[in-house]
Amino acid sequence: MRRKRDSSFQRAIHVALAVLTLGGQREYLTRYHTVLFGTLWVPDTWESLADADRYVLLRHERVHLRQRRRLGDVLLAFVYLVPFFPIALAYGRARLEWEAYAETIRATAEVYGAAAAEGLRAGIVARFVGPAYAWMWPFPRAVHRWFDEVMRALPRERSGRLGASA
Repeated sequence: MRRKRDSSFQRAIHVALAVLTLGGQREYLTRYHTVLFGTLWVPDTWESLADADRYVLLRHERVHLRQRRRLGDVLLAFVYLVPFFPIALAYGRARLEWEAYAETIRATAEVYGAAAAEGLRAGIVARFVGPAYAWMWPFPRAVHRWFDEVMRALPRERSGRLGASA
């Protein structure tokens, strides 16, 4: 695990994303956590996260580490960046993120309850259809349907493994 701000490569990615998204993604360096080549790059906000929030976030990032192990660095980068288009219809990136965000929803339900998991909907949909991930899947109804499927698959009620309750 390394801090994004300490890496010139991560700072360059931040600038490139801001340019490619016409300023829509300006929080890469300060808000988004990134797994790249087996390293978890953390933003400035990492230090201020509560332990339970770190747990949820690490569950999401662990999915990306498993994807890397399954696909390898080169194929993972290709799938994340290319099919179909790098911007506005990135099916490969969307598939990888659907898998990771499903884990975010499950972990949130386990820690904070199903209502808190449902509360993630607007933010996750906005990430998929907006500039945060370069409009990777610009079909909000499809993202809502996927979110519904993940929510339906959750056990009925979770009490919160880490001490939180629903």
